Amino acid sequence: MTRLKGNGLLSWLLVASLLFALPVAAQPQRTAAPAKAAQTKDATAKPAADPLQGFDEWTAERMKEWKVPGAAIAIVRDGKVIYARGFGHRDVEKQLPVTPDTLFAIGSTTKAITATGLGILVSEGKLDWDKPLVDYLPDFKLSDPYITANFTPRDLVTHRSGLPRHDLLWYQTTFSRRELFDRLRYLEPSRGFRSQYQYQNLMFMTAGILIEKLSGQSWEEYLRQRFLEPLGMKTTNFSVRDSERAADFAWPYGEEKDEVKRIPFRNIDAVGPAGSVNSSANEMAQWVMANLARGKIGDKQIIPETAFREPHTPQVVVPGPMQYDELSYGTYGMGWIIHMYRGHLRLSHGGGIDGFTALVSMLPRKNVGLVILTNKGGTPLPGILANNVYDRLLGLEPVDWNGRTLAERDRGRAAQERRRAEADANRKKDTRPSVALAEFAGKYEHPGYGTLTVANEGDSLKLSYYGLKMELRHYHFDVFEESSDGPQRRKVTFSLNGRGEIERLAVPLEPAVSEIVFKRVPEAPPLQRAALEKLTGEFEMAAGAGVKIWLRDDGALMMTAPAQPDYELVRAKEFTFSAKNLPAGYRVEFRTDEDGAATAVVMHQPNGSFTLKRK
Repeated sequence: MTRLKGNGLLSWLLVASLLFALPVAAQPQRTAAPAKAAQTKDATAKPAADPLQGFDEWTAERMKEWKVPGAAIAIVRDGKVIYARGFGHRDVEKQLPVTPDTLFAIGSTTKAITATGLGILVSEGKLDWDKPLVDYLPDFKLSDPYITANFTPRDLVTHRSGLPRHDLLWYQTTFSRRELFDRLRYLEPSRGFRSQYQYQNLMFMTAGILIEKLSGQSWEEYLRQRFLEPLGMKTTNFSVRDSERAADFAWPYGEEKDEVKRIPFRNIDAVGPAGSVNSSANEMAQWVMANLARGKIGDKQIIPETAFREPHTPQVVVPGPMQYDELSYGTYGMGWIIHMYRGHLRLSHGGGIDGFTALVSMLPRKNVGLVILTNKGGTPLPGILANNVYDRLLGLEPVDWNGRTLAERDRGRAAQERRRAEADANRKKDTRPSVALAEFAGKYEHPGYGTLTVANEGDSLKLSYYGLKMELRHYHFDVFEESSDGPQRRKVTFSLNGRGEIERLAVPLEPAVSEIVFKRVPEAPPLQRAALEKLTGEFEMAAGAGVKIWLRDDGALMMTAPAQPDYELVRAKEFTFSAKNLPAGYRVEFRTDEDGAATAVVMHQPNGSFTLKRK
């Protein structure tokens, strides 16, 4: 599987398992006729042929080939939408068609929106791209004090922090945006500061926190008020929860064993400024036109022109060879990949999250742009379609980008097979674990990545890291391997202390750095009933909402909240408890006085932490 750099939240756009035709028809849903090419100055001359003639049919064929259920495409030129189409189905099961107003997750194409939000603050004199970030966010901290002191807002949105992706910190977990921000200091860099482009979502998340600090509004509300609503992007939202309540939204689909299936929405609100926006082709067309016109729609300046200056300017070189003559070396602005396509300046950015792949692109000097949204994860289709559109509008002989991408897919498959064959080359056979399997079970903790658990079930181990579940089979010695059909199965290495006890484990959650080491957490013994009684009582917030903490007859500590079931609290450490039947991101922390009596309860949830004082 080949990951294209800069193309979004976990979006692998060249996948190696797409074979057969889409099982549903991918017929275009028409809402507007494509505009004709401009006539010559001679009024008697015939209009030029429509460059998009046959594009509908060609697109439908490509969708079948790549098994994409639905797509929405909008093309703009000279300040107008010249093409808007829906293809296929937003809901395959109910056969509901895609329209240009259907909401899709746009993934990392959100990044340009966040960067422009910072650009507005710069234009207003509230932010300097090159001042230390700690001047604005004093609690910002990375692992290196020098980098922390010299890090700037420009570094946040140019992928030059030195940190690799570390995506599993947010992708599977229930950490809130603030918790993710506080954990940055524990993440290992893989390159020198400002030495190389490395795609990094958590820095863009931090850019959203910076917007919140300087504007006094949430990142969501700031963007909505400052330019999304003025641009007419009124159905655009910031959470899949909102999309699911909309009248016209696309369900996400993925492919497993050559079959396309609906998959669950992936909620990424916590890392939202890096990629949680959902929008439609029609509304994203307004965003593209605003970029082409430097913030002006018609005669009205919606966004300050200077807000686009740095985002549209190359900031860092994207490493990698020139694979094709038609594509120059790449650079990155702020939320935009900037390069030349067949001799024409192009700004573009892809986006992908579970079940969705998007692309926003434009040729500024030709005043042309497009948006392509699909409801299948990891598909290269948006890039194939975009290049074909540009070839048509530029009057160039079309390049067979589809054929090239199919060839790349086949080469990727062959490479996977080679890696699969080489996977066991270093395995030492006929070895056994140092201790019984039950001794590996327990909780393990990392200050940044949080807590994972290992359970012993029969002859295997089960590792759980928030939403990531792995069955482990013995590989050799105290190394266990992820049991899966994938070509790159993770290996988990356990280590003993001097007493012969399992003390830590190492697992490769971020491939660009050393394995992430989790230390074993000693099990917290249950508190005696007398100590638990000191934690009971009623606690409330200033707004009046509250909870009751009480003891059940069997001595279990319980929590009651309005309109919710009773929760049993289980001690994790000190005076911090988890709640049974709630995900790992929900924790209850008691603040106590010198006698151990609770004075307040802090409710830690994915969307923040809330303090309730004793009533």
